[in-house]
Amino acid sequence: MLSFIDTGIIPFLHDLYAAVGYLGVFFAMVVESTLLPLPSELILPFAGFLISDHSIEPLTHSQWSFWIVVVVGVAANTTGSLFGYALGARLGRPFLDRWGRLLLIRPHEVEQAERFFDRWGSPTAFISRLLPGIRSVISFIAGVSHMPIGRFAVYSTLGAIPWTIALVYAGTVLGSNWTQIRDTLKPFDNLILVACLAAVVAFVWWRLGHPGWRNDSAEA
Repeated sequence: MLSFIDTGIIPFLHDLYAAVGYLGVFFAMVVESTLLPLPSELILPFAGFLISDHSIEPLTHSQWSFWIVVVVGVAANTTGSLFGYALGARLGRPFLDRWGRLLLIRPHEVEQAERFFDRWGSPTAFISRLLPGIRSVISFIAGVSHMPIGRFAVYSTLGAIPWTIALVYAGTVLGSNWTQIRDTLKPFDNLILVACLAAVVAFVWWRLGHPGWRNDSAEA
């Protein structure tokens, strides 16, 4: 698992950031915020690593700036979230009723989300931005639920701020210690990979095999 990160994801982010700098961070975070599997837990910490390493950002020809990365990350998060919201608002419930199973989203869960929005309102968008996994799909559900877009944008942005700051800061702390951490955990690399794959398979199996699917299908 760590080898895949070290030889696959990190070189991709390195080449992207080396070519277009802050724009690379923006692009990757927009992708992460629109339901696609490119985790911000790697995008932002690697930018933080470049900050701690005193690397030169190619667009400004100066050292990477902590606060510029934060601003870019938050702006990208909002941009991607609005795109996800627009998809949800346009495709709506019929899309989730037909294809939600493939996204591991059950019809009754959308109804629960809609009731949650009705009860708690705008803070839903803020809280969801602090929850891994949920933060990537909440925009679509917010669009389906027709949460007022202005308030969604504001609260989503506010929620993205502490998340972005925390991950960029984590990257600066990790810094050059990544090699040492990787070498320490390398003997357990295959075990970590098997455990992660087993967790994913178990989660998907539980979601697809959960009685809720049968109940939803029967009600449909």
